[in-house]
Amino acid sequence: MKIKNGFELREVCGENVIIAHGVDNIDFTKVISLNESAAFLWKQVAGLEFSEEDLVQLLLGEYEVEESQAAEDVKALLTQWKAEGLVE
Repeated sequence: MKIKNGFELREVCGENVIIAHGVDNIDFTKVISLNESAAFLWKQVAGLEFSEEDLVQLLLGEYEVEESQAAEDVKALLTQWKAEGLVE
């Protein structure tokens, strides 16, 4: 999978927020904010093809977390990203 074109991570007032570019991506009814670890993953894979396992391995390399917890967190994150239309 890959992060769709037209979305960019920005820091706004100390918050990691996804900014949409282009008419197709703009929805002013919601703001998508990411916590520190989700923003870390976004930065690592922006512009790249990646798998769920790639994200798990990135978390394991950056944070002290059990693999089962990392896998659970990645699954939840990808579910959210897919629901928001951020990945393809």
